[in-house]
Amino acid sequence: MLDKGANPGRHALKARKDDLYETPDVAVHALLRAGEVPAVVWEPACGPGAIVRVLRSKGRHVVAQDLVDYGCPGAASRIDFLMEQSAPPGCECIITNPPFKLAAQFVERGLMLVPKVVVLLRLAFLEGTGRSNILDSGHLARVHVFRERLPMMHRGGWQGNESGNSIAFAWMVWDRAHVGPATLHRISWKTEL
Repeated sequence: MLDKGANPGRHALKARKDDLYETPDVAVHALLRAGEVPAVVWEPACGPGAIVRVLRSKGRHVVAQDLVDYGCPGAASRIDFLMEQSAPPGCECIITNPPFKLAAQFVERGLMLVPKVVVLLRLAFLEGTGRSNILDSGHLARVHVFRERLPMMHRGGWQGNESGNSIAFAWMVWDRAHVGPATLHRISWKTEL
């Protein structure tokens, strides 16, 4: 069901449920090539484990959690990241693709808990004034923009057309130690690691 008056290609929040859109493996491989992934990572919105699987296959220790149990191996469920008061032991970096409707809150909470937060977001996240506190703080260190559009990310349970993606995405890196403007890097998902 579509929102009346809304974008005809966008489904109502009710239809999108928990806003689960799995990260393509190739996006995670591109982040690894960009050198942004430490040995220990916290994935607080792991879903079925798209990011977790790739990082673990590359030797990273990933603490995986989610509010909903999507069956990610070794993940803890029923954990509301936005209520967390401390990071899991040894975790100083979050890498996630959170529900877009909560992305700004995930970045804010993440920066309270760990020094580095890496989030897969629509490039349009950089627009607007509602996120000025995290975008203009000087802690947005790097933006890794994909040269090509990522393979389509469909919401969990999608049964429709799997046509190409018309949305531009980037890995955005916040670092509490960074002060100043962000640097922009163009990356590709078409080269395997």
